[in-house]
Amino acid sequence: MNLDGLRVAVTGAGRDTGRLLAEAFAERGAQLFLSARSLAAAEHVAGVIRRRGPGQAEAFRCDLGKADSVRAFAAALADRTEHLDVLINNGAAYIDGDDVGDVPDEQIESVMAAGGTGTILLTKHLLPLLRASPRPDIVNVISACGEVGHRRSGAHPAFYAAKHAHAGFAEILSHRLRPEGIRVISLFPPDFVQDGPRQANSDLTARSVVDCVLFAVGQPRDCFIREFRFEQVRH
Repeated sequence: MNLDGLRVAVTGAGRDTGRLLAEAFAERGAQLFLSARSLAAAEHVAGVIRRRGPGQAEAFRCDLGKADSVRAFAAALADRTEHLDVLINNGAAYIDGDDVGDVPDEQIESVMAAGGTGTILLTKHLLPLLRASPRPDIVNVISACGEVGHRRSGAHPAFYAAKHAHAGFAEILSHRLRPEGIRVISLFPPDFVQDGPRQANSDLTARSVVDCVLFAVGQPRDCFIREFRFEQVRH
C-alpha cells in the first residue's frame, strides 16, 4: 500500500500501539504529526521515523486531559499544514481495578478527560483541516470496553465509562459526517498484547490492530467501514 504524502496525525504516539501505527504509516510514505503527553517520547519516535524513511514525522506535546494542551496541538498543526488526511484518535490512559474506589479521584478525572472530552475537542479543532482534505478519515482506536455488555476486561469502571463516551461520539460523528465524505472508522479491540504469535488460539496483537487501520484507510472512497469488532479468544 502506497500512502506517499498522506498527512496523518496520531495521538498517543510515544509508545506501544501509537508508535506502531506511526511507523506503519511512515513505512508507506506518509507525513506524520505525532503527539504524546511526553514530548521527549514523541520526539524519539519521530527521530526513528526520519532516520528510516521514507515518511517524515514531527513531534508535539499533547495532554488530552487538558483542554489548553489539546487546542495548542491543533493550532500547531494548522500552522504547519493546510489539510489533514487522517486523524487517529489513539491516545488514552488505561487504568485497572475492580472497584470504583481502587484509584484516586484525580486519576478518574484524568481518564475521563482524555478519553472523552480531550478526544472530542481535538476532533472538533482538527475538523477544518480534515474538511480541506480530498480523502479525510477519522480513526478511533476505542476498546471492547466501549461495547454495550462487555465485561471481560479488568479495566477500571472509569476506563469503561471513557470508552463508552468515545464510542458514542464516534457513532454520531460517522452518521453526521458521512454526507461530507468524511469516513469515521472505529475499532473495538479486546485487551490485546503488543507482541505475540498471530495465531487463532492466541491473544490479539497490536500489529493486527494496526493492519486493520491500514486496511480501512486504504479502501476506495465509496467503502465506508464504520467499525471493527473482534472475537475475544481468551476469557
